Amino acid sequence: MSWFNIVRHMSSTPYLSILLPVRNEGLNLRIMIKILGAVLEIPYEIVVVCDSQEDESIPVVKSMQAQYPQVRLVINTLGRGVINAVKAGVNAAEGKYVLIFAADEVGPVLAIRNMLDLAEAGCDFVSCTRYAYGGRRLGGSWVGGVLSRAANWLFYHISGCAFTDATTGIKLFTKPAFEKLNLQANPVGWAVAFEMAIKAQLAGLKLGEVPITSIDRLYGGESTFRLGSWLREYLHWFWWGTRELRRAPARKPPVMRKANVSAEGMGFIAKLSR
Repeated sequence: MSWFNIVRHMSSTPYLSILLPVRNEGLNLRIMIKILGAVLEIPYEIVVVCDSQEDESIPVVKSMQAQYPQVRLVINTLGRGVINAVKAGVNAAEGKYVLIFAADEVGPVLAIRNMLDLAEAGCDFVSCTRYAYGGRRLGGSWVGGVLSRAANWLFYHISGCAFTDATTGIKLFTKPAFEKLNLQANPVGWAVAFEMAIKAQLAGLKLGEVPITSIDRLYGGESTFRLGSWLREYLHWFWWGTRELRRAPARKPPVMRKANVSAEGMGFIAKLSR
C-alpha cells in the first residue's frame, strides 16, 4: 500500500493545509473549494486568508462551511498583500505540509499528488513550472505572460537558479522549511513567491519541481496585475537573486517529475466546476 493510501485511512487531522490568499474572489473561490473537495483523497484543510473583514470572499466561505467543514477563514492582521497573507496562513496551518495555491487557477489541482510524492521522497520545498517538462501557461494577461516567460528563462540561465519557473505561486513546503526563508518582499503582487524560490535554494533545502498546466482566471474575476509596481519589485528580486545565487556554492538541480495533464483530467475538472 502506497503512502498516499495509508494517509487516506488516517485520522481526520489535516495532512495537507492549502492556503488560498484571496481578495474579493466569489465564483473562483466557490469553484476551487468544490474541485479540491472532489479531487483530494487525504485529510486536508483549506485556509482562506483575507486582508479585510469586508472582503467579498467571506460570505462565500461561510456559505460553504456546512458542506465543507475543512474550510477555515483567517483574517490577516499582519498587513495587506500576499506576503502577509501567506505568513498569516502558515501560522494558522495545522497540516504536515503547507501548499500555497491560487483560487483562480484550476489546472494545478492535478499536480498536487505529484508535489506530495516529491515531499514524501524527501524534498523540503516543491515548486511548479509552467515553462518546462510539459508545463504550460494559458489565459491571463498577455503582457504578464510574455514578461513572466522571458524573465524566468533569463533568470534560470543567468543566475544558476535550480527552478525553471521561480515566480509561480504554487509551492509546497513544511513549516520548518518556511521558517528558514526570512521573507522580506514588499506586498506587491506575488513577488513573495519569487523570493521564496531564491531563498529556498540559498538555504540549501532539497528542492522539487513539478510541471503544471496553468489556466489563469478560467471563470472570470479581476486580475490584480499592475505593470509598473510589479515590474519594480520583480526586478529587485531578479538582480538580488542573480547576485546571491552566483555567489552561493553550486546546488544540485531539483528533482524533476513529469506530470502530463490529460485532456480527460482537464475535462473532469471542468465538469466539477459547473
